[in-house]
Amino acid sequence: MTWLPLYDMDRIIREAGAERVGEDASKKLSEVLEDSANEIIIRARQLARYAGRKNIRREDILLARSFI
Repeated sequence: MTWLPLYDMDRIIREAGAERVGEDASKKLSEVLEDSANEIIIRARQLARYAGRKNIRREDILLARSFI
């Protein structure tokens, strides 16, 4: 089950230039973005713990994103 709204995925695809968008495309984009977000969050959490913090900061997210 995806937690990103399909309507928003449809809108993102259309803003990228698509005239028509299938529901399966919106679902797949949602899955891909969620998988990427989960990977970033896991790495950001590791970076925060390494720094001795429990809070994940903006910098942790940005650094974690650079690993993907």
